[in-house]
Amino acid sequence: MKVHNMMEIVVSDVLKRYKDQLHMPCTCGHCMNDVLAMTLNNLQPKYIVKESNSAYVRAMHEADRQGATTILTKVAWAARIVAENPRCDQMKNPSE
Repeated sequence: MKVHNMMEIVVSDVLKRYKDQLHMPCTCGHCMNDVLAMTLNNLQPKYIVKESNSAYVRAMHEADRQGATTILTKVAWAARIVAENPRCDQMKNPSE
């Protein structure tokens, strides 16, 4: 049996949509995954079993203005923390 956390997809979409507005000094895969992980750790997961239910869960979060605002707020919060404390090699050794 396989389950999917739909919040991972929803948050990933939000992160891609607002990446430029987050003003992060680094948007490498490692930094973006850190933002994604921190955000997901601070949101309630929404699991589905059937892939056909994914559209319903996505629509539910896009239609819910408070829910969408909460997700964007958490993404911005995580992006700020990652920007201030990058763990990727590019930011640890910027001269390379």
